Amino acid sequence: MSSQLLELQRRMATAFMQPLTRQETMRQRRGDGTQMQHEAGAFIRPNDSLTSFERLEIYNRQYWFRLYSSFEEDFPGLRTVLGRKQFEQVMRTYLRDCPSASFTLRNLGSRLPEWLQGEAQLTQPRTRLAWDMACLEWAHIEAFDAAALPLPSREYLASIGPQTQLHLQPHVRLLKLSYPVDELLIQVRHGEGGNETSGNNAINARRSRHVRRVAELDPVEIYLAVHRQEFMVYYKRLQPEEYRMLQEIETGASLGAVVETAFEGSSIAEADQSSFLQQTFQTWAILGWLYQPDAVEANFDATGER
Repeated sequence: MSSQLLELQRRMATAFMQPLTRQETMRQRRGDGTQMQHEAGAFIRPNDSLTSFERLEIYNRQYWFRLYSSFEEDFPGLRTVLGRKQFEQVMRTYLRDCPSASFTLRNLGSRLPEWLQGEAQLTQPRTRLAWDMACLEWAHIEAFDAAALPLPSREYLASIGPQTQLHLQPHVRLLKLSYPVDELLIQVRHGEGGNETSGNNAINARRSRHVRRVAELDPVEIYLAVHRQEFMVYYKRLQPEEYRMLQEIETGASLGAVVETAFEGSSIAEADQSSFLQQTFQTWAILGWLYQPDAVEANFDATGER
């Protein structure tokens, strides 16, 4: 690619990505003071019905409308929690502060949970509820397309000892929440796809009432695993001990350390801890939450790619 073509592409991309005005039109001037009328004429010719500026504005608006559409598709739960007007303010401010920097719109909301922590005024009075929902929806996106690595063989499971480092599947995401946003998001997603102005009004009304009830709850610690099975994403509530174990596994701790950490301050009686561990590991095996690292390496060596 020639340097002139590359420069032209960058110049056009900069023009397309200029934030819109409040009236959803292209700005007359760029942030550095450049007149967009002049900039458009530098690389777009007018035609019989549109000026260079008007032709550029079409691309500018379509770029932003696509971002808005994608963001709304990714965060229907957050939109339900905040309401349409407040959600749009959050969306537009976020996309201005954290513009798309990836070739795929999949990553558009990757910085949203962290960003929301510094913009609490935008989500009041449901700040914590909104943050919980954003965390869950981003975890859902990650779990949907993260890798699923080879499951442990019987031989591998039989060889596990106190010094063994277990490995959590990349598609498993762990969350510590304050509100039951998992139940709320399931309800929201179940009602998606209807017409907001016709028969879906009753659904929207029930959903709004549910949001109000959830928002009025006293915050309580909820531990959640977001995971995938056969191309479907699921949410599973965890006991505190199970959550701590999975966290330790993520850090690379040995199995002995994982078990020791699990029961620190636990209400599970010592006599019941063995059966708890047995049931917990059995559940993980059934759900396919662990993978076998040497099988991954063997597959890589055999194919040359992961």
